[in-house]
Amino acid sequence: MTTEILEDARRRMKGAVDALERDLNGYRTNRASPGLIENIVVNYQGLEMPLNQLAQITVGDARMLIIQPWDRTAVQAVERALQASDIGMNPNVDGHIIRLILPPLTEERRRDLVRQMGRRVEEAKVAARNVRRGAQESLRNMERDGEESQDVVRRALDTLQDHTDSTVADIDLASKRKQEEVMEV
Repeated sequence: MTTEILEDARRRMKGAVDALERDLNGYRTNRASPGLIENIVVNYQGLEMPLNQLAQITVGDARMLIIQPWDRTAVQAVERALQASDIGMNPNVDGHIIRLILPPLTEERRRDLVRQMGRRVEEAKVAARNVRRGAQESLRNMERDGEESQDVVRRALDTLQDHTDSTVADIDLASKRKQEEVMEV
């Protein structure tokens, strides 16, 4: 039973790291990346869909994203969604292709992005700690109910703390990589 609790905690902590990495991909650097816009929600024919399910997103050059909706009637919906988002870029529509040109980042904007990422990183750490707390409670309840011995629970708690430390280290590493990428001129 303790292995199931530990495995569930490990899986949920990995999910927190994966969610953070997806979020960090949405932060802008000086290079164009489909991750900047792929999760923008587009209202298309009454349905809310992420942009990456509605169009092909490619990198034209270092500062340009090219969006090609699979359905030509979706161009207007995609354009409206891009204008409504807070990405700070205006879409250029050319027939059935939409181009986004990334303006260069100022030093002030880079620092703002790093601060925003710091808040998101802290949220991911809190999520990992919440998973740890839930698993600790489950393990302690097992000990209290007599389902497992005190030694087994202590070893499981130590293993759980190791998983948490490893997860926090992964979160810090992902944050550091992205911060360096954002601050790079």
